[in-house]
Amino acid sequence: MDLTNHIRHIAEGLLSNDSFFIVEVTASLKRKPGKILVALDGDAGVSIEDCADLSRKLSEALDADTLVDDNYVLEVSTPGLDQPLKLNRQYKKNIGRVLKVKLIDETKPAEGTLSGVTETGITLSQKSGKGKKSEEKDLIIPFSAIDKAFVTVSFK
Repeated sequence: MDLTNHIRHIAEGLLSNDSFFIVEVTASLKRKPGKILVALDGDAGVSIEDCADLSRKLSEALDADTLVDDNYVLEVSTPGLDQPLKLNRQYKKNIGRVLKVKLIDETKPAEGTLSGVTETGITLSQKSGKGKKSEEKDLIIPFSAIDKAFVTVSFK
């Protein structure tokens, strides 16, 4: 098991309940001090206290672990809005929000309201036209066709 998977396994064992999940773990220990980043998300969001709690527990566990023996900086945070969605659970959590989806074989991204998530892909509801000529259509996108998907933020 490589270092990042090892850290992920430890962190997942320390989560306080099933509504939290680890999105990503990165570890760069070549420079001193090393840096370990853990992205934590939750079905109902994540508070600063949730991140601090996991950080304390994970720090203790890693200090006792023999695989990480050098000094390191540990950062536990949530994935920011500038980070793409990576897990099925993240998509499900964002149903009803507008996504911008960069497709592998397309230059223009697809955009629409996330209306459904399955094990194999997502459904975006897209509106076109205005007034009486307005139409809504569903665009089904398999996960295998998605390069990156971002939640868009509206300040309206």
